[in-house]
Amino acid sequence: MTQHRTISLVFLWQLAASICYYAVFAATPFLRDEFGLTGTTVGIVVTVLTLGYAVFLLPLGALTDRYGEHRVLTTGLVGLAGGTLLVSLAGTYATLLGSVFVLGALYGTAMPGTNKAIFDTVPTGRQNLATGIKQVGVTAGSGVSAVLLTNVAAARSWETGFHVAGALAVAVALLFAVTYTPATTDRAMAFPDFRALLRNRPYRSLCLAGWFLGAALFTTVGYTILYLEASVGLSVAISGLVLAGLQVSGSVGRLLTGWLSDTLPGEPRRRIGAILTVQALGSSGLFVAVAFVDRRLTAIAAFVTLGFFVLGCTGVYYSCMATLVPTEKMGGATAGGQLALTSGALLAPPAFGFLGDAVGYRASWLLLAGLTAVAAVFVVRVVRTPAPNRAGSGETACCGSSSDD
Repeated sequence: MTQHRTISLVFLWQLAASICYYAVFAATPFLRDEFGLTGTTVGIVVTVLTLGYAVFLLPLGALTDRYGEHRVLTTGLVGLAGGTLLVSLAGTYATLLGSVFVLGALYGTAMPGTNKAIFDTVPTGRQNLATGIKQVGVTAGSGVSAVLLTNVAAARSWETGFHVAGALAVAVALLFAVTYTPATTDRAMAFPDFRALLRNRPYRSLCLAGWFLGAALFTTVGYTILYLEASVGLSVAISGLVLAGLQVSGSVGRLLTGWLSDTLPGEPRRRIGAILTVQALGSSGLFVAVAFVDRRLTAIAAFVTLGFFVLGCTGVYYSCMATLVPTEKMGGATAGGQLALTSGALLAPPAFGFLGDAVGYRASWLLLAGLTAVAAVFVVRVVRTPAPNRAGSGETACCGSSSDD
């Protein structure tokens, strides 16, 4: 199986999965009207979706390392299709929360499985760009869901948009099941050692940075449409297009940072960490800009530019992780790293919504500016902390640097 075929299939899988997952974010105005929600209770919907994701990341990462990404990804995408159906059938706020929890849990198959597929099959020197391409599936899926939900809702209903997303997921799952072939079949039948990962000091710092970055990323996606409609005066349809533009610029950021991670000179962990630091600081500055702009065109430009930084950072985040752990541990390591990203989104959306309701959205965006600035501090610690495989570092061999280091 060629690396180009692998990348294409993994990208397509990630695209379909992200359309299902991010449909909830795109549907927030319709869920607000359907169930009579406030800014805070909309944040709770995002939190419960994220909680399902967070709870199942580590178990699904362990299953990916043990049984392989082919089985886990195929099953997960079929499950995501079922999750979209559950959301569309929710009749009360309580059943909506239960449905989004299930949907989030099944999305937990995404990062461990797709990252393992990339780092198992793509040769060193191209893995970072391949990761960036794969991660474009996340932003592209979110952008497609924003356009899909807002336009289908205008023509039919928001529930129909979820049905379309689920049907697409089933079709891609069948294609993936038939055409994807794992790189190896003689995998070790053992679960990853998460305690050993936690003894890896740079990995811990990277996960802490991920907590703050994830809080900003998921909150931005969850509130962009609501904010632009309520505070800037754009229609839901136009706001959905702005969210799609935000995702497009995030895709550009993921591709560009992936390419730079492969081509810039210097030791991999340092050069990739420097790129991630720039992404975090750029996000912080753009959040400040978003907080103070109120003209429509200026707000649109600020949000689209923001996407390059805050949504464009996840590919290089995982590229940095790959310099801290060996390839065979990437399933479990990715699960831990994604758990950190996702856990940040458990508290931030309700806090963002509460500040917006009680004080105003300016304070909400400044909160995210502060969070991403703190993330940059922890990324610097990743770069400056001695590598796990250095003598005297006190780290175990299982968490040593990859062959890229």
